[in-house]
Amino acid sequence: MKILVVDDSSTMRRIIKNTLARLGYKDVLEAADGLEGWNVLNENPDIEMLITDWNMPEMNGLELVKKVRADERFEDLPIIMVTTEGGKAEVITALKAGVNNYIVKPFTPQVLKEKLQAVMGTAD
Repeated sequence: MKILVVDDSSTMRRIIKNTLARLGYKDVLEAADGLEGWNVLNENPDIEMLITDWNMPEMNGLELVKKVRADERFEDLPIIMVTTEGGKAEVITALKAGVNNYIVKPFTPQVLKEKLQAVMGTAD
């Protein structure tokens, strides 16, 4: 499975990538902001999962989600938002924009695994 991780923090991208690798997901692409993420997505239409931060320069994660959902090529692409924005209003806003699941930072590898499984419809 090809996964795109979009986060302006290189440390957070590395943490997510390492966690995904331990879960068996080795084909992971990265982007440092929503604009770069959108470009990577367009260059790799075979991406099967998007994991994005909310607060980023250029184009934030919410704008990226809305752009992805507005493009029929990606309307069914599973999206998980990983962010420090943990308020109920933010979660509702993200879900309305089209994210499939939501993780509040900091998180454990187990939480990422569970959210991935929930979105993919798989379990141990």
